[in-house]
Amino acid sequence: MKDLIIRPGHPDELGVVEALLRDASAWLASRSIDQWQYPPHSDRIAAALERGVCFLAFEDGEPIATIQVDDFADPEFWTPDDEPDTALYVHRMAVRRHTAGVGIGGMLLDWASERARLQGKRWLRLDAWKDNQGLHRYYKGAGFTALRIVDLPHRRSGALFQRPTGYGTDGDS
Repeated sequence: MKDLIIRPGHPDELGVVEALLRDASAWLASRSIDQWQYPPHSDRIAAALERGVCFLAFEDGEPIATIQVDDFADPEFWTPDDEPDTALYVHRMAVRRHTAGVGIGGMLLDWASERARLQGKRWLRLDAWKDNQGLHRYYKGAGFTALRIVDLPHRRSGALFQRPTGYGTDGDS
């Protein structure tokens, strides 16, 4: 694999981000996983693109992944005891299926972790689909610790994970 280029998405790349998320949704459905089986939240993605917190990863000029990294700690999941300001949060990470399995997701998470470290944050956090055990294993394998599951009847997500910033990037984590 050649070098991965990660940059903020532009507002006119909403369709690119949505296509990456739809690709992930179709793959999940093909494996009978009910995660992301709804249209992408265009309004949220557009707002993230405007704020410069929705990123695209490119290989050979082709967009192959997306990740949103920001300081939004969903108050339904992260409590004041979690010290939400000590972290950056990952949302909507997806890798195009024809490039999956070669470590791109891990590279994105390492990149996000380093981004958080450079902003003085202690943690990189995310919430994952509560019943996607394969995804939970993936995040644990990427150095995340499962903190708890917040089981709200109106939310399918709620498995909370975090890892120290700089994990995988400085050899000291």
